[in-house]
Amino acid sequence: MSLHTWWLFVMMTFVVSATPGPNMLLVMSTGARQGLRGAVTSMAGCMTSLMLMLSLSAAGLGALLQAFPAVFDALRLAGAAYLAYLGVQVWRSPVQEAPADGGAPSKLGEALSTWALYRQGALVAASNPKAILFAAAFFPQFLNPALPQLPQFGILLSTFAVVEVAWYFVYAASGKQLARYLQRANVMRAFNRLTGGVFVGFAALMAGAKS
Repeated sequence: MSLHTWWLFVMMTFVVSATPGPNMLLVMSTGARQGLRGAVTSMAGCMTSLMLMLSLSAAGLGALLQAFPAVFDALRLAGAAYLAYLGVQVWRSPVQEAPADGGAPSKLGEALSTWALYRQGALVAASNPKAILFAAAFFPQFLNPALPQLPQFGILLSTFAVVEVAWYFVYAASGKQLARYLQRANVMRAFNRLTGGVFVGFAALMAGAKS
């Protein structure tokens, strides 16, 4: 793999990773509700699933999903169901009303354990089997067939992880900045309904997607 090819991969990955999706929305909303530390835990869960899925793609699972559409559809519908469930949970999240003296609520939402945040991130990332097909179609374009494939894939996977995590931090920081505006119960309720609705929208898009 030439340096020029690697830089082209970096630029394309930068654009792809910047595109808002379920992972980025989760990281941003977690940053708003749980702070940067909570967002980092969600990031770790997302990256664990994402790296596993991309590695499975390198091992040929992408071709398997294309050969057996029923398997892909089962995974896609299961992922859509989880995103819809998460969206409903976020929509219905309890909001602490402002105290009678006019002060602000002491917290933006129910505190989640480290494991709960990690598991949530892992499940959201794993809910989209199209990541496997994406990797199967995207990564080979940057591989030199005349050179060993595994080292090249390792470089691309590591580069993808760095760029993805960098964007996670951008979204998490944006969520943390939003927190100052979410101290009012009515604003927090609107934020919950907006993010919950977007998760349900992602679920609907995934349910209607084709392999």
